[in-house]
Amino acid sequence: MDIKTLYNRVIGGHLIRRDEALFLYNQDLENLTRYANMIRDHFCGNQFDMCTIINGKSGLCSENCKFCAQSSHYNTGSKVYELLSEEEILADAKKNAYQGVMRYSIVTAGRSLSDKEVDRMCQIIRRIKEECNISVCVSFGLLKEDQFKRLKASGAERVHNNLEASENFFPSVCTSHSFSDKVQAIRAAQSAGLDVCSGGIMGLGESIGDRIDMALSLRDLGIKSIPVNMLNPIPGTPMEKYESLAVEEMQRIIAVYRFILPDSFIRLAGGRGLMDDKGRACFQSGANAAISGDMLTTAGITVEKDKRLLEELDYKIKPFNL
Repeated sequence: MDIKTLYNRVIGGHLIRRDEALFLYNQDLENLTRYANMIRDHFCGNQFDMCTIINGKSGLCSENCKFCAQSSHYNTGSKVYELLSEEEILADAKKNAYQGVMRYSIVTAGRSLSDKEVDRMCQIIRRIKEECNISVCVSFGLLKEDQFKRLKASGAERVHNNLEASENFFPSVCTSHSFSDKVQAIRAAQSAGLDVCSGGIMGLGESIGDRIDMALSLRDLGIKSIPVNMLNPIPGTPMEKYESLAVEEMQRIIAVYRFILPDSFIRLAGGRGLMDDKGRACFQSGANAAISGDMLTTAGITVEKDKRLLEELDYKIKPFNL
């Protein structure tokens, strides 16, 4: 077993096995990232998918995810507010569309939105689609299929719902809902005809095997938009004293994910601002998507700075659709 052989197999349609992924994880970083970037180029070319998000409802979340600033279980000083108004979200969507952003996601804190809240969001999404040339994604928690169908009918194109971790490690991250709850919501969204964006967070204390198992689960679910977050330890959460991963470790994760998920858009998300190079090395290691602008509770990287970086790397910003 060697990297070049596995590269050629992937190009030919082979699906990387768990043992092969574990082998890849421990290979020379320069060689690993070079072949991963070649796989990205083969399957995706220089297409880059960039999105922005808005924190549409903040804080007082009932769930106990140990990394999250918005959980009501922890005292983090995070902002607390109910759903933003239609005009606030529409104005932000227009601002992003004006900057050339092609994909815009509305994210809300909480286990799930109520039926009444879903109806409000449907109205907002209709307004955005009428007045902006921008794709709309939603991250509204553990909704049911009929709720997803209403969101799709209003103009939403994609649902975001992170697995966060492997099935084995998930109980170490959250106990107020389960890995299977996540999978059920993802399948409900897919059944409603929506694309799904799903990934996880690195640096929660998971093993290398856990990282690979999550990637394999994403592949089994047919996910093509995969956010890879790096833990940003938030004061007040149980993970506040965890150390952030090194850029080289994130490169290694991205590269192995590219071997496992060769034609997916692997998206640098939360924690990218902690990297000195703001993700440049990872974008040369197989990643070809990003969340730009501010994150939910932390500052991000401006759209203009990201556009300059991507131009230097010869990427072309263009949303992909399944």
